[in-house]
Amino acid sequence: MEIDEDLKAFLVESSESLNQLEVDLVALETHPTDPDLITRIYRHFHTLKGNGGFLGLNTLESITHAAENLLSRLREGQLTLSPEMTNGLLQVIDAVRVILTTLETTGEAREFDFTGLIETLAQLKSSDQIGAEMNSSAAAELTSLTSAVLHPSSIAESAIRVDVKLLDDLMNMVGELVLCRNQILEFANTQSDAYLTDTFQRLNLITNELQEGVMKTRMQPIRKLWSKFPRMVRDLARSLDKQVRLVMEGEDTKLDKTLLEAIADPFIHLIRNCIDHGIETASVRTAAGKPAEGQLLLRAAHESGYVNIEISDDGAGINPNQLKQKAIKSRLITPEQADRMTDQEALNLIFLPGLSTTEQVTNVSGRGIGMDVVRTNIEKIGGAVDVQSQLGQGATFKLKIPLTLAIVPTLIVTCGGERYAIPQVSLLELVRLEGEQAQQGVERVHGAPVYRLRGNLLPLVYLIDELQLEKAASASNGRPAADPEDILNIVVLQAVDKSFGLVVDAINDTQEIVVKPLGKQLKGITCFAGATIMGDGRVALILDIQGLAQRAHMVSEQQETALMAASVQAAQAAQTQALLLFQGPDKRRMGIRLTGVARLEQFAWGAIERVGHQDVIQYRDQILPLIYLSTVFGKSAATQPALEGEPLQVVVVTSTKAQNADDQTMVGLVVEHIQDIIDEPILIKGPATQLGVECSAVVQGKVTEILDVEAIAQTVQFVSAQRPVAV
Repeated sequence: MEIDEDLKAFLVESSESLNQLEVDLVALETHPTDPDLITRIYRHFHTLKGNGGFLGLNTLESITHAAENLLSRLREGQLTLSPEMTNGLLQVIDAVRVILTTLETTGEAREFDFTGLIETLAQLKSSDQIGAEMNSSAAAELTSLTSAVLHPSSIAESAIRVDVKLLDDLMNMVGELVLCRNQILEFANTQSDAYLTDTFQRLNLITNELQEGVMKTRMQPIRKLWSKFPRMVRDLARSLDKQVRLVMEGEDTKLDKTLLEAIADPFIHLIRNCIDHGIETASVRTAAGKPAEGQLLLRAAHESGYVNIEISDDGAGINPNQLKQKAIKSRLITPEQADRMTDQEALNLIFLPGLSTTEQVTNVSGRGIGMDVVRTNIEKIGGAVDVQSQLGQGATFKLKIPLTLAIVPTLIVTCGGERYAIPQVSLLELVRLEGEQAQQGVERVHGAPVYRLRGNLLPLVYLIDELQLEKAASASNGRPAADPEDILNIVVLQAVDKSFGLVVDAINDTQEIVVKPLGKQLKGITCFAGATIMGDGRVALILDIQGLAQRAHMVSEQQETALMAASVQAAQAAQTQALLLFQGPDKRRMGIRLTGVARLEQFAWGAIERVGHQDVIQYRDQILPLIYLSTVFGKSAATQPALEGEPLQVVVVTSTKAQNADDQTMVGLVVEHIQDIIDEPILIKGPATQLGVECSAVVQGKVTEILDVEAIAQTVQFVSAQRPVAV
């Protein structure tokens, strides 16, 4: 029979309490006036009563309540302990054991009749006279029950309480073992002895299993934290006159006890924020077409060595424009900065110190403190927090928490001949440029280095400059270092709401490291979060990405303005455009924006008619003027093909400026060969080559002339008489 974790914890704790109660009651007979003993016994019975009531064990609650009443009078000095009182209290312990044993065995809360025991305790409480004893039939029933079902709790016997400090010490020793393992593995890579290699691999396997085992001893389900939230949500919702339903998913997700304690306060603040700021009152929700009852969702799950936690509501959402105005009013940003912000950047303003979106200060919120503390506390334990929102539909706060603080996955990089560790929680991607790309890939915006990553400008931070390192003459492995002009290694990192590229000399590999605290001499340096010992015994510093970004001052105000403008320009240039590609005169590659193209047609030469000096075709109840691009762009007669033997390839385009077309809005462009229709970004543009060409651009890796249809349409009356001649 499967017993859930909460019931197991109750059985273990209750069994320990009963064992301690027996010891204390026997000791109390020797020292009947010892106030500490009486108080401790009282608290044990009080705890048993509270837990029993919470789990719906009515009989257990009743008999422990009777024992608590008796002990209350003993504690107040109104009664003196007698052997009959001790007997009665010990019988309560036996009765509780019967209830717990039955519960563990059957999984059901069976009701027992302990009326006689409760009456005896009431008599002992009301008088200090000796003689109050449980009647013989009730005593016999309790004795029978005790002898029939009473046996040591298997759950309690299989559990053991361990001091957290002992687990911390054990974890530290495992960390040292991991360091030794790393050193041995590095040595093993230089050996060719098969026996040694097998032994090293076995050591690696055992170390990993030991590490996982010790980590599990410190792991606790997030239910431990979440169990206090239903009551908190209920009380807060009632105080704000709101209806809120709490939904919790992934309650069995486990993480380190230290981290569980560290995220408690941030969690409480986020939940209060969602209820106070996010979820509307029932009347407001009903008017908006929503259910009167709002929903608050807590979700947790493991992913790649981290715990992802979401706290979301289905309320009004966060208004980015309101956040901008609040930030401007609080003088946290300037109006110019607000104008340049995207909605997502505006949402991250919520984490600024001193910013509050509520108009009235209450006991729940409004003082402008809290969200910045949430982010600070989460980042302090190596985590990250993000916010997403949509007006009218709610907001979601996403937390990414490491499983443990002692051993973390990192990326090892080299710079200036020294190795550094970057926590993988901040890592987005790796970029390596070589040769010409490395030499030309870095641009300058007001002096700030940037790299154009998929059309977006990525600010660059050179680690060697920020740490004031000297360039190493050779790599750490003894081989000559590569020419920095030929290779550029960029580690793309996320710092708060902004990503940046960290330029390093080399990217080595990923490795689990043991975090060691920095000495007091280095604690003031914001760009380091700790240190570790590598496999060769050398110390490597762990980079603090948030601190490094702040130290680097990635962009100045002027640079930020220019960078924002350049990013917008790049984004506009990178917007996908639908183009019709075709071969023009002299095998020139040409294109027309598809928005101006009505149809693609083929006509026989015999369908061409003459109106004055203009070639036309009867087309869909209209007279369609024809424009020969070969004539517009001055094709040489020597290369002109014999067009009359093939059908005309005509692109029918709309125009508002065509002359002498009797108010017709369409013209036909005669091209040599239609190639393709594409939809992709145009990143590189050049100037127009001649009249009728809007610009030249690189499309699909080839230079293409983008035509100005309106300018070409204006030439219709001048070029029509110069029909290409077959040769």
